[in-house]
Amino acid sequence: MPATTPAAPSGTVLASAVSRATRRLMPMIVILYVVAFLDRTNVGFATKGLELDRGISTAAYAFGAGVFFIGYAIFEIPSNLALQRFGAKLWLARIAITWGLVSASFAFVQGEKSFIALRFLLGVTEAGLFPGIIMYLSEWFPNRDRVRLFAIFYLAQPFSQIIGSPLSGVLIDVGNASAGGVTGWQLMFAVEGALAVIAGVAAIFLLVDSPEKATFLSAPQKTALREAMAGEDELRRSDGPSGVWAAMRNGRVWYFTVIYFCLQIAVYGVTFNLPDQVSSLVGRDVGWQVGLIAAIPWTVGIFACYFTGKNAVTVARRRVWGALLFVSTGIFVFGSAWAGANGYALLGILFITIAVSSFLSIGPIAWSFPTAFLTGPAAAAGIGLINSLGNLGGFVAPNLREGIVGATGSDALGIAALGVLPFLAAVMMLGTKRFRTSSDRLLVDVRGERADRKA
Repeated sequence: MPATTPAAPSGTVLASAVSRATRRLMPMIVILYVVAFLDRTNVGFATKGLELDRGISTAAYAFGAGVFFIGYAIFEIPSNLALQRFGAKLWLARIAITWGLVSASFAFVQGEKSFIALRFLLGVTEAGLFPGIIMYLSEWFPNRDRVRLFAIFYLAQPFSQIIGSPLSGVLIDVGNASAGGVTGWQLMFAVEGALAVIAGVAAIFLLVDSPEKATFLSAPQKTALREAMAGEDELRRSDGPSGVWAAMRNGRVWYFTVIYFCLQIAVYGVTFNLPDQVSSLVGRDVGWQVGLIAAIPWTVGIFACYFTGKNAVTVARRRVWGALLFVSTGIFVFGSAWAGANGYALLGILFITIAVSSFLSIGPIAWSFPTAFLTGPAAAAGIGLINSLGNLGGFVAPNLREGIVGATGSDALGIAALGVLPFLAAVMMLGTKRFRTSSDRLLVDVRGERADRKA
């Protein structure tokens, strides 16, 4: 028997609760993911230094860059289940502190084996952060607000590169210019790892596990949020899997896992190689100047991501916009490869910028679908599965690119290969129309109900 939609709490009180919770929680959430994404990708700035100082080959670098996601995938679901048991505040803080310590340890890398081992351990310690935050937001905020908040959360990716690219470049320049026996890449890893530890300690004091424990909400605001989330949970239980194993066998969960895998191929294929690609385009060594230029795509991506999160308020818009953004990602990854091969530096930077803006804007849309039908332990398992296996795209991307470059001798073909799977994801995004269930009502904004019914 289909679930009925419960009476909605007072719109004004609920809106004020969402607004206050957003101001109180989102800054810390964004900071956590800023330092996470920075520590995950700053290895791109250390490529040349690791090769010259420690003899780490291009193939070992590609494998090490990707092996992060193997450790990440293995420990993702257990970490999510632990978050449910111990609470988001303590578990997210634990994740940040331990990955910060591992990230700082890269300053002591001695060769290929220690580099690969630390990349794997970094994935193990960071496992659970991203899906844990997705779960955390889905327990705090109604779905109609969630894409906007996912978009704010996703802004951490461009912010980490806007801040982190110049910061990494400056730290490398400072370290290389110092006479203390510390190389630039060592200083970069040590400082940026320490930032994660500081963020983890701050999370203990600034995050709150649930609306019931929030001293910054009034009693009516707590009630409004509780009623709104209880209503969503009722619909999700009626449409989605119940329990851990049911979620892991669910066809929709695996469908969105494939979509997310295709997205991550593009994300990490571009991110891991962006400093070197920009360096090649502009004809300068990696340093603060390349860092500033590499920050341009992420700066533009902030506005694209925010616009998408604010306006993709219906199922129809999310489906169509998601498909178009996947197509845009694929086209402009191809375009950046062509521009690089033909020496068009400005066009190359422009195409990279559009590709980055496109794939950044997809993330909030992609996560709005599974969080509409997963709840409780099923959410911990389902979201963990989507994120862990989807993130294996981060393992495949650098190794796929390196394999094609090695086989063909063409860096352009290596880049272009990363733009193929987004087209498959575009088709699959349009195919989500066949998943219409009663939980679709969670995704409908009153301004778009008529358009959504037509979709």
